[in-house]
Amino acid sequence: MPLRVHDTRRREKVEFSTLSPGRVSMYVCGVTVYDRCHLGHARCYIAFDLVHRWLEASGYDVDYVQNFTDIDDKIIIRSIETGEDWREIVERNIQLYYEDMDVLNILRADHYPRCTQYVDSMIHIIEDLIQKGHAYVAKDGVYFHVDSAPEKYGQLTGQSIDAVRKGAGGRVDDTGSGKKDHKDFALWKQAKPGEPTWDSPWGQGRPGWHIECSAMSLDHFGTSFDIHGGGHDLRFPHHEAEIFQSECHTGHAPLAGYWLHNGFVNIDGEKMSKSLGNFWTISDIVQNVDPLVLRLALVNAHYRSPIDMNEQLLNDAQRNHARILQTYESALRMATSGRQHQLPQPDMESSDSLAKTLGLLERLAEGFAQAMDDDFNSREAVAKVLAGVKQLQTLLSLGTDDEDKRAVAHYAKEWLEETAGSILGILPSPDVLLAEPEDDPRKAEIAEKVEALLAERSIARADKDWTRADAIREQLNALGVVVTDTEDGPVWDLA
Repeated sequence: MPLRVHDTRRREKVEFSTLSPGRVSMYVCGVTVYDRCHLGHARCYIAFDLVHRWLEASGYDVDYVQNFTDIDDKIIIRSIETGEDWREIVERNIQLYYEDMDVLNILRADHYPRCTQYVDSMIHIIEDLIQKGHAYVAKDGVYFHVDSAPEKYGQLTGQSIDAVRKGAGGRVDDTGSGKKDHKDFALWKQAKPGEPTWDSPWGQGRPGWHIECSAMSLDHFGTSFDIHGGGHDLRFPHHEAEIFQSECHTGHAPLAGYWLHNGFVNIDGEKMSKSLGNFWTISDIVQNVDPLVLRLALVNAHYRSPIDMNEQLLNDAQRNHARILQTYESALRMATSGRQHQLPQPDMESSDSLAKTLGLLERLAEGFAQAMDDDFNSREAVAKVLAGVKQLQTLLSLGTDDEDKRAVAHYAKEWLEETAGSILGILPSPDVLLAEPEDDPRKAEIAEKVEALLAERSIARADKDWTRADAIREQLNALGVVVTDTEDGPVWDLA
């Protein structure tokens, strides 16, 4: 099955092909580095990390560019409010961005260009747009004249610019006295007292928001590239503005072969907002939720679908993640070194339970790949992994000899690493998972108490006192402990 993706511009799923065989050029709009990243950023960059991972697993060489907006009204306002130099705010928050992405197991992009590195390129593009009649100089800066290219209206929204202005997220300012039309947008802003500025043919000033991405994508990829991504809220005005600027400057269309946009994140049914008190930074969330559990909660939804983040969603993700980790840990512990025994040929119709289970797992792996080829449908892919975990648990419990057990464990380990690990990105490294309590300060702190409770639980189970055994399990759950019962006794880990 060929990869099919939903292109926002064409408003349908289409077969994916690239400008250069075997290579993908992908540009995703990055963060404005005035503060810590929040849950919406986690949703966006996990979504495109999934795209990145699947394209590479499919054999493509991906050239991934993600920018930093390092000069913007928000950065200037934060500098004024705090008295801190804007450059220090930028550098600190870029480093914090990397920390947040790393903890969520997001692979690094290949390039992270910054807006301020491209001011000369932006000036060149603006000069060309003025010369071609697509932009004009006003007393407060330079504006793109939207009516100069009416055929480009609403390519991503499907509506006229007038119809979508209300959904522009506060970034469209129609009060500027220099505008010819309320639909026009700033390419260059005249300097204000105390603001950082650059020299330009139109005097001291700084670039507008939209022009930076045109300059950076043109520098890295030229007049056209394969994938342009970002959040659903960027369709208008930001991405529409990029289309106007880039295509009118180069004379080439389309700017991007495929436009991909991820859905919003709501908190308990409401839009995330500081004023509502439900604004979650990534660093706040991971104090209480394992980062890989959060990642699973976010990939267990199609990237284009909205997500309602709530306690039930996180609890479900934690429970499912624990099941996956228990199975993976069991496989790691059983897959000891030694000669590998040949497993039977997978066959769903076989009367041999091992061959039949292997056949089911092969079918689930195929379903996983088909889901990812269907517009990166991670929700369906997660469902295949969870179904696979159930089969792997059966496989690992089969009464086979030691050589078969090692072979089965290696199969289970590789099956999970190829799906839950390398693609979904929800597996920790084996070293972390197999760390002994003394190697993990969090485990060491509660190890003595946990071992005592496990001993009590074993006595209760031997006495068939299931009420007491269940009560002890609840105590262990309250400590954040997950218990796996094996033939060698209970094994515990942190959820």
